[in-house]
Amino acid sequence: VQLVESGGGLVQAGGSLRLSCAASGIIFSIDLMGWYRQAPGNQRELVASVTSGGRTNYPDSVKGRFTISRDNVKNTVYLQMNTRKPEDTAVYYCHVFYRDRDYWGQGTQVTVSS
Repeated sequence: VQLVESGGGLVQAGGSLRLSCAASGIIFSIDLMGWYRQAPGNQRELVASVTSGGRTNYPDSVKGRFTISRDNVKNTVYLQMNTRKPEDTAVYYCHVFYRDRDYWGQGTQVTVSS
């Protein structure tokens, strides 16, 4: 399984940005797809996740601002980031739980300027 992320970059606060992560090497349905982030000096934290049935989960820090979605045909997960804040600056990692194993993308940098 390989995960390829795209969509990161330098953006201004208050705007929108969408991250994408495409999974390859998939034969069966992916149990769980999600996004994590890690800022310098901080631990990696969950940003959003979505199950194969469409159930989503968000921490309070992004609830109402970020939206996760997935395309089960393309095996792709998206993260729509609205109303970005400088504290959203971090490396964002795609995560997939598939066939009892965790897989991670290489990470994409998102920098929000105030």
